[in-house]
Amino acid sequence: MAEDTVDLTNKILVVDDNEQNLELLQAYLEDIDCQISTAVDGADALEKVRADQPDLILLDVMMPKISGFEVCRRLKKDPKTAMIPIIMVTALSEIGDIERAINSGTDDFISKPVNRLELTTRVKTMLKLKHLTDKLERTLAYLSEIESGFSA
Repeated sequence: MAEDTVDLTNKILVVDDNEQNLELLQAYLEDIDCQISTAVDGADALEKVRADQPDLILLDVMMPKISGFEVCRRLKKDPKTAMIPIIMVTALSEIGDIERAINSGTDDFISKPVNRLELTTRVKTMLKLKHLTDKLERTLAYLSEIESGFSA
């Protein structure tokens, strides 16, 4: 994988209850080769993550049904989804809100209005990090297999 590119197999889930925000984020991500899916609220997001684990989630904070904070908390608590990077996208800017986002387990956050360059840079960085983490996990599993083969 080249340093400046992202593998087309990468999947990004964009979660926002505002249709215009979803369209804007999708338009901003057009230059990144990946599959983009959307969710319109927290419950929809949890369902889509479990059905088709994305490589990255862009998560709005203020949503009906289940807030972004709660969605993040649930995903980070579940071992099956804990390693999915989450970038919270929020209009909230108070220190308490930022602390709450961090305490819920977010990997990063971007303030609204979203800057295209900032968004694409952070998304590419998170996808590279996810790729390296996955590769490390596969390598460790392989080494564990080899190690158990020697002790058998």
